[in-house]
Amino acid sequence: MQGKLDGIAMRVPIPDGSVTDFTGIMKKTPSVEAVNAAFKEAARRGPLKNVLEYSEEPLVSADIVGSPASCTFDAGLTMTQGKLVKICGWYDNEWGYSNRLIDLTQIVGTRKTKKARR
Repeated sequence: MQGKLDGIAMRVPIPDGSVTDFTGIMKKTPSVEAVNAAFKEAARRGPLKNVLEYSEEPLVSADIVGSPASCTFDAGLTMTQGKLVKICGWYDNEWGYSNRLIDLTQIVGTRKTKKARR
């Protein structure tokens, strides 16, 4: 993946909100609509449901505070140019992280319980 991905995370002027700006080079030339549709579907079902949120509304950092999602995909910021794709995702770096720790604890607890029953 070296040379194909780049990104930055920016702290914004509130205690708990951040945004990640991610840029990648794709194998094929995607459209903004196709990229957004893929993220919308990923947020709707599958392993990212309740971890990834999708928004077509304009977002600011204050909108994210208290969100349990690891990422709120901001469809309005998606850009493409040829094979280059730029996406942005917002997150509450305290609450979203805490929710993932709860998820992990539940997974570990379930596995440990299954082993104990053997």
